[in-house]
Amino acid sequence: MKQLFCVLLIANVFSVQGQKMPAVYPIPSKPQLAWHDMEYYWFTHFGPNTFTDKEWGHGDEPEDIFNPTQLDCRQWAKLAKAAGAKGIIITAKHHDGFCLWPSKYSTHTVRESKWKNGKGDVVKELSLACKEFGLKFGVYLSPWDRNHPKYGTPEYNQVFVNMMTEIFANYGPIWEFWWDGANGEGPNGKKQVYDWELFRNTIKKLSPNTVVFSDVGPQIRWVGNENGFAGTTNWNLLNVTGFSAGAAGPSTDTLNRGNMFGEKWIPAECDVSIRPGWFYHKEEDNKVKTPAYLFDLYLKSVGRGANLLLNIPPDRTGHINANDSAALVGFKKLKERNFSTNLLLKKGAIIKNNISGKSTIQLTDKKQSSFETLSTGPTAAITIQLGSSTTINAIQLSEPIEQGQRIYNFSIRLKDAKGNILKEIKGTTIGRNRILSFPSVTAQLIEIMIEGSKETPLLSELAAYQIDENLVEK
Repeated sequence: MKQLFCVLLIANVFSVQGQKMPAVYPIPSKPQLAWHDMEYYWFTHFGPNTFTDKEWGHGDEPEDIFNPTQLDCRQWAKLAKAAGAKGIIITAKHHDGFCLWPSKYSTHTVRESKWKNGKGDVVKELSLACKEFGLKFGVYLSPWDRNHPKYGTPEYNQVFVNMMTEIFANYGPIWEFWWDGANGEGPNGKKQVYDWELFRNTIKKLSPNTVVFSDVGPQIRWVGNENGFAGTTNWNLLNVTGFSAGAAGPSTDTLNRGNMFGEKWIPAECDVSIRPGWFYHKEEDNKVKTPAYLFDLYLKSVGRGANLLLNIPPDRTGHINANDSAALVGFKKLKERNFSTNLLLKKGAIIKNNISGKSTIQLTDKKQSSFETLSTGPTAAITIQLGSSTTINAIQLSEPIEQGQRIYNFSIRLKDAKGNILKEIKGTTIGRNRILSFPSVTAQLIEIMIEGSKETPLLSELAAYQIDENLVEK
């Protein structure tokens, strides 16, 4: 006999189809909404450090040390596409000051190297490869420069602006621009007073749709660690008044969790390397993170409403190592296999309260833009019925973040046919994406209770999966 499988969402519910819901501010801009949709993309650390086995170069490395023998940015882009990544951010200038493009404002660039007789341009080759394979292109440009003679003087801020201007003029469109807040001594022994306002205004003028990353945004924030995971509570909001990038930024705990009533929409990006180091080191070839490890990072980043920025460093030939490639393709296969079957996809939901009810598929239509409006309370339910008893170990929820982030407390109860609780799971924030995984439970009833929300709670998507038991979040 077929048993009834239900998903009950405990809340007073009313439909707003055809009716605009007032947003709860702050809300994401259109470029930020597009950034949220990216979910997972690559970092690519490449430069003199690749050839010296350093992580932070000193800026005095001879230009000829940079000499990839078979640079192939198309291989990077092709692999990124095959691995399911949606973009690549290149370290166009790291702290050592070496420019991977022939900048007019430095004498420490690919132009001064023997690579391609000084005619090479890594930034150009990668930007073209990304366009060819349908990937977004981003640039990391460290303001710290351990080589430039003007670093540590007021003139350097304009040098940095000139370099940014070159990047946008010659290699755009630039989807994400990445600022490292590191600030150490330059070749003259001085530190730089960065003019962050000038930097921000320059990018806003050059490319208003580019999202900019730093500790405090202005559009994307650091998650507070380099381990690749966001907080189990993760607000897309952040208070930035009085802070600046680098040592003067918010605490790492605050960056990891955000601020519940933050003044600006500045979501978290989780940066982590597939290897112990950020640049390629041959001795780390057997220390590449496994596909299962990468899947766990996905659950702890994208599954907590953040984005995953996974670093893939090319080797000295200019190729992605075979070990990294195998792990990346394996990671994609795990994602595809485990999230291919949404047990609730396009199932009709019966929304009812004490007085009336209606049927809808807005919570199961895979559209972030459609949503149902709820209010906290124990007297109403959303019910999704399946034709048989179902084993589940992952549940996904989404808020329509274009209306703001609202929910701060919810719980999930898995029950048997008699209504006995088999398992209860507590959650806090949801945001664009919240995936909760747990040891498998064969249940006939799931109750998702919205217990706390800043304003009227909204849900746009609800999904359930049975993933590999070995991949359940530890």
